[in-house]
Amino acid sequence: MKKKQVGILGGTFDPPHLGHVILANEVLQALKLDEIRFMPNQEPPHKMKVADVTNNDRLNMLKLAIADHPKFVIETIELERTGPSYTYDTMVLLKAREPDIDFYFIIGADMIEYLPKWKNIEQLVQLVNFVGVNRPKYSHKTHYPITFVEIPDIQISSSIIRERLYHHMSVQYLIADQVWDYIKEHHLYGT
Repeated sequence: MKKKQVGILGGTFDPPHLGHVILANEVLQALKLDEIRFMPNQEPPHKMKVADVTNNDRLNMLKLAIADHPKFVIETIELERTGPSYTYDTMVLLKAREPDIDFYFIIGADMIEYLPKWKNIEQLVQLVNFVGVNRPKYSHKTHYPITFVEIPDIQISSSIIRERLYHHMSVQYLIADQVWDYIKEHHLYGT
């Protein structure tokens, strides 16, 4: 029997935007995966979270962002732990919990360049299949084994959305309407 194939898309999702959803759907379709799990970080080792947005807010926004896709689910394993979220530690736990799943860890080209600095990268490439996607201005060349998926160039980022919200600019068509409603209702990002 064929193992279930699950993509993992980690991130702060602060806030989740349409670029996240497009990227996940492109990888899902290209590799014919069974599902994509969106995995919010607890404490990403390489960036800071926004102070006024709680883990619960990020989780709620993510639920709203992916609600209409039957193969998109949320993986909360990193929110269940404290301290920095290192991919190696997370994947050891996930593989122990679900040994019959082949995991495909999705990263952008910006993270491909950063792979040599990842914790226990040599062991990590034995645990997961890395899937790289293009990002403008970044190379996807690496000596690590990565399946590359070409996706439409998406120049949406959570930081751009936060900046626009801070300056009271429109984020229409960059985030799902339900996410925008949640941000307004909970007065996040200075709204």
